[in-house]
Amino acid sequence: MTLKIIEITEYQTKYFEPDDIPPEAGIKLYEKYTAQVDVEFPNYITRHQGYLKAKGWVGYIPLSSEIAIKINPKVSIVNLFAMLEYAYNLKSFRFLEGQMNCESLEGFYNKLAYILAQKVLERCRKGLYRTYLPKTENISYVRGKLNLQQIIQKPWEVKLKCQYEEHTADVAENQILAWTLHIIGYSGLCSDKVSAIVRKAYHALQGLVTLQTYTAEDCIQRQYNRLNEDYQILHALCRFFLENTTPSHEKGNNTTLPFLVNMERLYEIFVAEWLKFHLPSNLTLKSQERINIGKNIYFKTDLILYDTATITPKYIIDTKYKAPDSPSSEDIAQVVAYAVSKNCQEVTLVYPTALTHTLNTFIGNIRVRSLTFALNDHLDIAGQTFLNELLYATSK
Repeated sequence: MTLKIIEITEYQTKYFEPDDIPPEAGIKLYEKYTAQVDVEFPNYITRHQGYLKAKGWVGYIPLSSEIAIKINPKVSIVNLFAMLEYAYNLKSFRFLEGQMNCESLEGFYNKLAYILAQKVLERCRKGLYRTYLPKTENISYVRGKLNLQQIIQKPWEVKLKCQYEEHTADVAENQILAWTLHIIGYSGLCSDKVSAIVRKAYHALQGLVTLQTYTAEDCIQRQYNRLNEDYQILHALCRFFLENTTPSHEKGNNTTLPFLVNMERLYEIFVAEWLKFHLPSNLTLKSQERINIGKNIYFKTDLILYDTATITPKYIIDTKYKAPDSPSSEDIAQVVAYAVSKNCQEVTLVYPTALTHTLNTFIGNIRVRSLTFALNDHLDIAGQTFLNELLYATSK
C-alpha cells in the first residue's frame, strides 16, 4: 500500500476533506501531537472541512502505515541545516562543509545518519574506547580481592565472591552510540542505502555493548581524554537524533518514529551558539541562566552577555520565534523584569523577521529594543548585522 503524505508548512493552515485523514489517524494526531499541530476536524461549523496548522515545529509524524504528516519549515532548507549545525555544535568539526546539497529535512537526516554510522564503523575498526569498571562476581577462581567474610561465613561455597576491575567497552560512551543507532533504525526516515550501513554499525556494537536507553542530555558535557576525544563528534550527532526523534511505546513491525524539530527552541539555541562563535573577546555569553527572585520564584533568561573582565551583565537577549507587527506588552514586561533583577540596562527582543513597528525606547534607565536575526538571508551575514546593531547602534 502506498504511503499517503500530507504536507503542511509551519504556521500555515491547510484544509482537508473528511476522507483525507482516516478517523483513527485523526484521533492519534489530536491526542498525541496537539503541541505540534492544531487540528480541527470537519463539522457543520467549518462547512465540513477540517484544517491543520503546524505550531512552530517541523519534521515528520507517522500516523499509521497508510498516512503521515510532513511539516516543512518556513526557512530555506539550506538555512535550516546551518541552524542545526550551530545548535548541535557540528560547525566546530567542519565535516559538513560543502555537503549542504540536500533538498529536504529527510535528506539531512539521512546524511547525518550515514556519517554517524560510518564514523562508528571506523571507530570499531580502530577499537572501541574501553575503561576499567568495578565488578563483583561469584567465580570459581581468585580474581582481584576476595570477600573473606563470605568465605568465613560460608566455607562450603565452591565459588568465591571476588571484587575486581574489568577492562570493558560496555560503557556509556559506546552505549549512547548503540542506542542512537537503534533509534535511527526505527525512524523509518532512512533510505535503503543508509538503513543498511546503520544496521551494519549497530551489529558491530552488538555483543560488546549493552542496549540501554539514553537521552539527548546524556550527550552533553561529557568528559573526554586523548583516548576518546573523537567521541565528541559522535555524541554531538547522537544528541541531534535523540533530541528530535521521539521514542514510541507502540509495538509492531510497521512502527516508525516521529522526527520533530522545535523551531522556537532551535532558534534560541542557534542564536546562542552563533554568538559564541562571533562575540568579541570582551563579552561572555551565558544561556538559560536562572535568576532567583524569592522562595520558589525565579526567572530563566534566554541569553545574557557579560563583560568578560568584570562579570557584570551588559545585555539581556530574549529570542522570539514569531513575526508580530510589534513587540507585545507581555514580552516587554518580561524582559524589563529580567533587567531589573540583574541590574542590567540593555535588553533586546530578537525576532527572525523584521517587525513593522520596531522598538527602541527607555523604561526608566533600561533601554528596550527589538532587533532582527534574519533567517531569510545568509545566516553569517544576518548575524553580523544583528551583532553590529546590538553592540554599536546608538539610541534614538
